[in-house]
Amino acid sequence: MAVVDYVIVSIYLLAIVVIGLLMQRRAQEGIDSYFLGNRSLPWWALGASGMASNLDISGTMINTAFIFALGASGFFIEIRGGVTLIMAFLMIFMGKWNRRAEVMTLAEWMHLRFGKEREGDIARLISAITQIIMTIAMITYFAIGAGKFIGEFLGIPAWLGLSSEFWAATIMIVLAMIYTVLSGLYGVVWTDVFQGLLIFGTILYICWLAVSRFALPEAFAVSIPMKDHTFQLLETTRQAWTSIIPKWHLGLPADSAYSIYNLFGIAIIFYLFKTAIEGSGGTGNYMLQRFMAAHSDRDTGLLSMLWIFLLSFRWPFIAAIAMMGIALGTGQQTVLDPETVLPAVINELVPTGIKGLLIAGLMAAAMSTFDSTVNAGAAYWVKDIYQTYINPKASTKSLMRHSRWSSIIIVLLGLMFTVFVRNINDIWGWITMSIGAGLIIPMLARWYWWRLNGYGFAAGTICGMIAAVLQRLFFPMIPEYFSFLFAAGSSLIGMVVVSLLTRPTAPGVLLDFYRRTRPFGLWNPVRNRLSPVLMKAINAENRRDIIATSFAVPWQIVLFLFMMMLVMQRWDNLVGLLIALVALSLGLYFFWFRHLSTEVHVNEKDIQS
Repeated sequence: MAVVDYVIVSIYLLAIVVIGLLMQRRAQEGIDSYFLGNRSLPWWALGASGMASNLDISGTMINTAFIFALGASGFFIEIRGGVTLIMAFLMIFMGKWNRRAEVMTLAEWMHLRFGKEREGDIARLISAITQIIMTIAMITYFAIGAGKFIGEFLGIPAWLGLSSEFWAATIMIVLAMIYTVLSGLYGVVWTDVFQGLLIFGTILYICWLAVSRFALPEAFAVSIPMKDHTFQLLETTRQAWTSIIPKWHLGLPADSAYSIYNLFGIAIIFYLFKTAIEGSGGTGNYMLQRFMAAHSDRDTGLLSMLWIFLLSFRWPFIAAIAMMGIALGTGQQTVLDPETVLPAVINELVPTGIKGLLIAGLMAAAMSTFDSTVNAGAAYWVKDIYQTYINPKASTKSLMRHSRWSSIIIVLLGLMFTVFVRNINDIWGWITMSIGAGLIIPMLARWYWWRLNGYGFAAGTICGMIAAVLQRLFFPMIPEYFSFLFAAGSSLIGMVVVSLLTRPTAPGVLLDFYRRTRPFGLWNPVRNRLSPVLMKAINAENRRDIIATSFAVPWQIVLFLFMMMLVMQRWDNLVGLLIALVALSLGLYFFWFRHLSTEVHVNEKDIQS
């Protein structure tokens, strides 16, 4: 980078630290303020912050790698996680269900669902521990991508036997820690809003640059990684590369690292199936925190809609970088490692000054994801372990001290594991399709099956996590759908067997949970205790939500593809996508948006003895 680029990056880093320091006083009021912003943050700020938190460098690099190597078809691989399709479910019903619980964390939610006796305590502890483990894994994933990206520009040397990527990630994370540790969710959200503006500006510039200066040639070569860590060139055409109709079989070489996606049609169906389960079960990470902090059911819907719309701009940016990577290869030499397309393009094709802004914008994206993850992860230690089981009478000062120290320790553990992982797709695939699969079945059943108790939830979670670790140790190279089935299947068996062998959750606990959250599913023993008039209103809301979800999922996919095709300039694809987008938007309006202010309220008189 030139001097002016370093100046721009330095000004940006100083600005976010100052914003974090300004928010410090508000965050010190207590852990409700530190982790939820006292539920006083506006919906548009929560939505903009959510968008910024999803634009991590690691995800952007791996998504760009798939688009670069496979063209528009690469988009469909990231239905597994990178498309963030869970947002469609959060927008329609899962966000408001979680807000209604009025808790701080997923683990605290377990006491609402299973009670505060032994089964609820076990479920809460297991949930807190697994979410902390997931947080550490996510920090490892973010650090690897950030280290690869930042290390490319700052020229940091290897030191003490650790790579330059490790030290680059450490520098960035330490800076993000300053405002995250000091200012909690207030600092996270308002720095995210500031960073989101910077990210948005860089996205628009790169898209304009790609469209105006780097047209795709009719025929060109792309590179794909091989299992022996080499790379192989593949010839393709503009028509094939920009096609949004996925092939049933990709036909990649058997020794390619991407050959696990060769059964492409089956993989897409499987990813959609996995996403439907995951979306219907909800999430426990930093995304959930935004909904816990929302004012009302209406706000959860509005913040989700803004979140999805802003997130759609990520895909034309990714497509633009991939197109510029192809142009770079055509003019000089092909970029061999698809995961390095992003830094290679910025290094070679982005002018001085703008380069500094773009790097600052992408650092903003990385830090937004990182700060959200750390803040949400620390809550599990402070609220669900320390305050609940170790020191119930802890003072506000003590809780705030634990909030900060737990944030630091979680980050250090995440950084430590970067030493053992080198490939972004490797760790991302394990998080989304293996360790995540170990949690997905209990997370789903907790909403829809009244007979699931705390013991069953804990058993399912433990069995799933053990299966994920065993798969990683003994079968690291099996296709992702096999690792998913192994972990999810183990979790399902453990959950069902233990639930049926132990007593059900107390009827009063189940009634209180259903009265507050009102999910659909197998709740007849509980629903029968509510008045017919009330159940008619609840059933009407649930029917609308189910129908609206069938519009929301394809709406999000079509919106993202539409934005990507704008940059790829496939006008024939755009026409069909626009027609579909309008039709799906109308369905969402009639079955969801116009009902946002309609909320069913359950009073004591509605409960039958």
